[in-house]
Amino acid sequence: MPSAYTQHLNLPSDLSCDLLVVGSGAAGLSAAVTAAWHGQKVILAEKDSVFGGATAWSGGWMWLPRNPLARRAGIEEEIEQPRHYLSNELGEQFNAELVDAFLEACPHVVEFFEQHTALQFADGNEIPDMHGDTLGAASRGHQVIAAPYAAREVIDLLPRLRKTMRETSFMGMPIMAGDDLTAFMTCSRSPRALMHVARRVLTHLYDLGRYGRAMHLVNGVALVARLVRSASDLGVHLLDSAPVSRLSVERGEVCGAVLGTATGELRVRARAVMLATGGFPHDPARRRALFARPDHEHLALPPTPCSGDGLRLGESVGGHVVCTLQSPAAWAPVSKVPYRDGSFGRFPHIIDRGKPGIIGVLRSGKRFVNEANGYYDYVTAMFDRIPAGNEVCSWLICDHRFQRRYGLGFARPAPLPMASHIRSGYLKRGETLEQLAHSCGIDAQGLAETVKEFNLHAQRGKDPAFHRGGTPFNRKGGDPTHTGPNPCVAPIETGPFYAVKVQPGCFGTFAGLQTDRHARVLDAASRPIPGLYAAGADMVSVMGGFYPSGGINLGPAMVFGYIAALHVAGARPTK
Repeated sequence: MPSAYTQHLNLPSDLSCDLLVVGSGAAGLSAAVTAAWHGQKVILAEKDSVFGGATAWSGGWMWLPRNPLARRAGIEEEIEQPRHYLSNELGEQFNAELVDAFLEACPHVVEFFEQHTALQFADGNEIPDMHGDTLGAASRGHQVIAAPYAAREVIDLLPRLRKTMRETSFMGMPIMAGDDLTAFMTCSRSPRALMHVARRVLTHLYDLGRYGRAMHLVNGVALVARLVRSASDLGVHLLDSAPVSRLSVERGEVCGAVLGTATGELRVRARAVMLATGGFPHDPARRRALFARPDHEHLALPPTPCSGDGLRLGESVGGHVVCTLQSPAAWAPVSKVPYRDGSFGRFPHIIDRGKPGIIGVLRSGKRFVNEANGYYDYVTAMFDRIPAGNEVCSWLICDHRFQRRYGLGFARPAPLPMASHIRSGYLKRGETLEQLAHSCGIDAQGLAETVKEFNLHAQRGKDPAFHRGGTPFNRKGGDPTHTGPNPCVAPIETGPFYAVKVQPGCFGTFAGLQTDRHARVLDAASRPIPGLYAAGADMVSVMGGFYPSGGINLGPAMVFGYIAALHVAGARPTK
């Protein structure tokens, strides 16, 4: 089947369909593909000029307990295990209706996409849930990720797919978690790793010369490409640069929307509309109303078009945005990367914090958290420990050995140079801890005392202050090749010393439109608004504003997109 993409110049002023999907991240594409496979006529409208939304800039992991890949590896669990974990994690925010709908659908979602679409998966069976000390936490079997994808398989749509995030790639080349990332991290110490990296880089340079972009797709860009390929093959009408200006309502039912295009307004009639626009990480007004410390800078990681359109559209027809969550956003520690043209990038600190030989400190020079815990936990600890009125930030501190071995933020490990990062001010350096403290504005005596105390115990692999390395998740993020007894702990002792300033950021937002188990948008009286659905970050988080494991954004996005599409089509899960 030829590509379903249509140029705006060839569009009529009116279109009709069964389902209009607004947004092209995981939730929107999941809904579009599922509905189209079940015989529905589907139009997908994306505000931006490229498809993929925040999903394309993500690590691509999906938390989907009881998935078929885990079962094929011999990991069997009853639904009560992840349910028990979420009940203990979420407490009063536990919504049994949504949690049960999510967990019941997880295996069906993976089965459906594996068997009927271009989306194939690789397992993350060895990734533990984040909080291993919570009853019900699993040590393995809950994660999947899209399998690597050759961009040539989607060459007809490639110019309209979002490229990988600059800060988390190498020369525009996405690197997959697992063996691929390990090879890049160890290429200066392993001939085998060096050969792998050399092959990857040479192939990438060829692809840049011929195609102008990476052609070996992994992580979030692979997920998007596989879903877009499937959508196009199933006849989904894909529209880019087509923001929705308003929803159409007749006799109390949502029956379509009005889109803006380069050639004027486009009216779309639809039996149902799905909102999946990526939440509100770039909506200043809603951020001021809901975010902690709204007077301070928040470094949102999603693309700027994720600016609250779906929530505003839902509210315009009576939808209710739930704000009473544990947190309105999926926090992440982020450093601000300066570029030569005066612009700034954002680097999420996911990997470096768990490695042995690094600590996070506040302006006092004191530690404040188990650095190897989840990214959400690191930021909430900053909010909790820093008094109101003070800048919310911390510094990650390491020595020369650590930086050359693991890298620090955007300053990559050996053999890549770090001089440019020092010149730009991104990476602070001091021959002594005192010099480093002065360059960062950290209390020098406090930092010296902290490092001395930390080193005293780190020699024996201990961290009595915060018990770093005490959970399976901690240890998974450490270094298994580290010779000490704790893969997450080592002394900080060989100068020069380095630091990077870390500020609150987010992967996306949790506050969203209230929905039922079918992803139907509810009004303030908890009644379904006929014809209107929401999923992804436009739907209130099934996790209640908590972050119990990696992949809890994309996993529910895929699931509730699928659930909504089944409801629109009047279908049951298909094997």
